[in-house]
Order: sequence, then C-alpha cells, then structure tokens
Amino acid sequence: MITVHKLDHNGKEKIAYNGELISRNDNEIVLEAIFKYGPMERDYATLKPGDRFVEHFYTDRWYNVFAIYEGELFKGWYCNITRPAKFEGDHLYADDLALDYFLQPNGKEFILDEEEFNALGLDSKESASARAALAELRHLAARQIHPFDSNHRA
Repeated sequence: MITVHKLDHNGKEKIAYNGELISRNDNEIVLEAIFKYGPMERDYATLKPGDRFVEHFYTDRWYNVFAIYEGELFKGWYCNITRPAKFEGDHLYADDLALDYFLQPNGKEFILDEEEFNALGLDSKESASARAALAELRHLAARQIHPFDSNHRA
C-alpha cells in the first residue's frame, strides 16, 4: 500500500488516502484506489463511493492522471495540475495547484477551477509550468498517448 498525501500549493495536507501499487519506475507510479467520498455530482461526471481510480503520478511532470471506473463502466480521466510528485518510501506527495482537466470517454473536455488557480498567486515560472502541463495533457489526450491510450473512447 502507498499513502497518497494531496497537499495544497503551500504544502499543507488537504487529504490522505491509501492506494495499492500497480507499477513503479523512476518517474511514474501507478496506483489503484477506491473512492470513499460522495456521491459527488459534477457537470462532467458523478463520482460515487466504490468507484475505482487508476492513478498515474509523475516525478518529472506537473500533473497526475486518474482513470475512473464504476464497475466496468469507464467514466473518464480526471487530471490534477500539480508540482511533480515526490515519492518517499511508501508515501507519495503531490502539491495540488487547483487547475484540473477532465476528459469524458466521448472526447468532451472540461478545464476546471481556473479562477482558483489564478487566485493562488503563483510566480510566473510556476504558473507557466502549470499552463504548459495543461497543454501537454490536452495534446496527449487528443492523440491517445499514455496514459490516455486505453480503449475507453465512445
């Protein structure tokens, strides 16, 4: 088991949860976690207790990507713009930068929480890195490149 610590942009813990390790290399760790909150109705998807998240975290990228399933039903990819993740033993730390991206299986995109992101007051370098991360996610998703390469398209 890996404990994921989701931190705010100042490094303060917002939430911690456990995930089961699926794979790990020098720059990526993939976990499976079960959603224990909600239900949460959103414009892009409804998240329910018991939903399965396959989570990709990176030490060299400014985002993480969660593939979300309700049983066999694929709901989409939820992506958090974050500072690169830090792995320390069986703990993973990710500084959330508020900006999010959701991609439905039919290809419809949602860019979320831009106002919250703008209100963080990040320096220009971090802000540019976060915006570049969003552009990279959209590029990978449009071309169905890992981790968007699974057969979940409608």
